[in-house]
Amino acid sequence: MNYFKKYAFLIGGLILTCCFACSTTKVSELAYTPLENALLWEINGSGIKQPSYVYGTIHIIDAKDYFLPKGTMGAIDAAKKVVFEIDMNEMTDISAMMGMMNKVMMKDGKTLKDLVTEEEYTLIGDHFKQMGLPIFMLERMKPMFLTVFAYGDMDPAGFTNGNIKSYEMEFLELAKNAGKTTGGLETMDYQINLFDQIPYEVQAKMLVDAIKSSDTGNDELQRMTKMYKNQNVNAMVDMISEEGSDVAGFEDQLLNQRNKNWIPLIIKAARNEQTFFAVGAGHLAGKDGVIHLLRKEGLKVTPVK
Repeated sequence: MNYFKKYAFLIGGLILTCCFACSTTKVSELAYTPLENALLWEINGSGIKQPSYVYGTIHIIDAKDYFLPKGTMGAIDAAKKVVFEIDMNEMTDISAMMGMMNKVMMKDGKTLKDLVTEEEYTLIGDHFKQMGLPIFMLERMKPMFLTVFAYGDMDPAGFTNGNIKSYEMEFLELAKNAGKTTGGLETMDYQINLFDQIPYEVQAKMLVDAIKSSDTGNDELQRMTKMYKNQNVNAMVDMISEEGSDVAGFEDQLLNQRNKNWIPLIIKAARNEQTFFAVGAGHLAGKDGVIHLLRKEGLKVTPVK
């Protein structure tokens, strides 16, 4: 299973159980239990005056599959601030995006052709040619930035023609229309540098595997989308870490450490004002997931039904 494919779409999901530590249980010893099927969770307790919320996103989804669970609009309306993995205003800031362009290019003059076989290079070129993207335009881009468009139905033009939706962009629009402030748990620059920890050769293999999967009809986006619509957050997280991952050994940097970095920021923001947090589903589950880490800090996190 291609890790970045799963990462790019899933790192959004959420996971929690409604159980909370009894008064005789030390917070640090709180046992992890599988979470209920839910994308929206309420955060209470430990100095939080009014509930905040965390929502598990899938970063890109076919427009026909886009939906909001009951209670989501109410949670956004109640919040005074909407916080994403990165401040989405960075994504709409042309000057900021231009400053990132060099960072999406491979270093040391590396090109895609240096990383794959001639047959694989032809496969990649044919795939993107069908999307109207000639290979020479993509030659020096880090393969991980191309992988998200390796799905047969993930045409880059989908964002402009309305065929593809982003939960983050939808939530950003709702926040702007309501005059709410927005923020991020980390910067775009940090995220780009983070993925640089994955060797180019591994990124290239992920890209080839993704295209082959899509071209053979074994498109795992459909599998992920089904899990997401069922709000089966446990299955989504299991999918990320299942055996055969192309980047085994990188999960700690890509997920676990980031989750730990976010906890004090989430707690501080929730104590300060009602906040709606929107992060990828894959970040919230498991023993090192955001939900369990928040509970270990003494917060009560429950699914909104």
